[in-house]
Amino acid sequence: QNKQFYWIVIVQFCIIYSEKRTLTIKMKVSILLSYILASTSAFSTPKAPQLGISSSTRLYEGDTDGADEPTVGAEAISALTKDVKTIFSSEDIDKILPHRYPFALVDKVIEYEAGKRAVGVKTVTKNEPHFNGHFPERPIMPGVLQVEALAQLAGIICLQMEGASPGSVFFFAGVNGVKWKKPVIPGDVLVMEVEVTKWKAKFGIAKATGRGYVDGALAVEVKEMTFALAK
Repeated sequence: QNKQFYWIVIVQFCIIYSEKRTLTIKMKVSILLSYILASTSAFSTPKAPQLGISSSTRLYEGDTDGADEPTVGAEAISALTKDVKTIFSSEDIDKILPHRYPFALVDKVIEYEAGKRAVGVKTVTKNEPHFNGHFPERPIMPGVLQVEALAQLAGIICLQMEGASPGSVFFFAGVNGVKWKKPVIPGDVLVMEVEVTKWKAKFGIAKATGRGYVDGALAVEVKEMTFALAK
């Protein structure tokens, strides 16, 4: 197209020069320029139509996921547990159970029926030593410690029953029907509930059942735990 353009210009110039010799130089230049402009517009590449595309300096254009999600705030979230009362604090539990760091696995008791049932809380943090090896790249609270936490909660009930005394040592004698439903990880709050189903004060034997929940979902359940007071 560029070659055709130049040839047209040359031919038009020759025509002007040969046929219009009587024209002044100024008129010849004017006519030549008009031919050049006409030829240029004929061979110019048309511009692509604008499709309404606008430029943006945002890194992820149109990525608004979560932008409209409502937020609650710390105060409102904290207020969700305002009606949960502490029955036994960590200091109170130390007066009942013989367990100490790093094996004290019940932080507080929030519901309690003497000789029957209790609801307790275990706050899981990454500062607990077992997470160094279980597992280094994926910390998970060992299932046996979840069962132990349930057993300690049961111990808070049993050691306040007739025939036992706070601070006594009791042993696991058996566990049946254990199921783990989901991993318990640092940051979780394990809310546990145990019920004492049998207590033989004469022999120091107790049986209980228990469950643990994280965010309302069942994490661990034990059909039956058996304990024996140390003699």
